[in-house]
Amino acid sequence: MIPFHLAAPIRDKEETREFYTKMLGCTAGREADRWIDFDFFGHQVSFHLCEEAENLATNMVDGKRVPVRHFGAVLPWSEWHGLRDRLVAANTDFVIEPYIRFKGEIGEQATMFFYDPSGNALEFKSFKDPSQLYAT
Repeated sequence: MIPFHLAAPIRDKEETREFYTKMLGCTAGREADRWIDFDFFGHQVSFHLCEEAENLATNMVDGKRVPVRHFGAVLPWSEWHGLRDRLVAANTDFVIEPYIRFKGEIGEQATMFFYDPSGNALEFKSFKDPSQLYAT
């Protein structure tokens, strides 16, 4: 696997560190005064302090308002459920509650959306059959 790199805005470096390390289990990497890197499920995600970071555009998907700008990870089925359980226990305010899409169909997947402390939309998903990630 070749890791991707993504950069996103944040409002506070320490609350970002706390959320990504404690809630999501990411490891912090290099950092400077105005940015911090994380190992985000094998990929490099950099967060930069930014005073103007709001982006609230959404699209309708399955009757739900999905944040247009979002990122996340595709996790193994059991890891997705473990993360869901941690987020529920932490009283996470979900944008889209955890649910199963395409149940019993090609591409059956678990998905959930929520915001990090800086308002970056995250989607975590998992496929019951990982070979169907790109199935049509």
